[in-house]
Amino acid sequence: MNYLIDTHIFLWTVFYPKKLPKRIKDILLDPEAIIYVSLITFWEISLKYQLGKISLTGILPDKLPMIAKKSGFETLNLDVDTTASFYKLPKLKNKDLFDRMLTWQAICSDYHLLTQDQDFADYKDHGLKIV
Repeated sequence: MNYLIDTHIFLWTVFYPKKLPKRIKDILLDPEAIIYVSLITFWEISLKYQLGKISLTGILPDKLPMIAKKSGFETLNLDVDTTASFYKLPKLKNKDLFDRMLTWQAICSDYHLLTQDQDFADYKDHGLKIV
């Protein structure tokens, strides 16, 4: 099965693995699962790092793609069809553009989104599969 991990799940995996719920740890360790980190996640982290909204212990944002690859994660690029069709995602309570694009990528790619953020739940009725 294919999974897309939310930004905070990726950061927990790298910096705070003890915060990961058992169910998500089991998926991350499943050799049959293909885990994707979106380039949107790397962009979000880099932007928030630059703005001082997050700090990274001993790592700069540009090292995170290499860490993701070493962790066995695949990178999900943002393709033209996904970006051009983003207007189809309804505007609901979640106004965070990074979250909304991750939602749309997961829907378009038919991936399950690994998240602990309840703001994504509103998109279940629009095709989002959440773990």
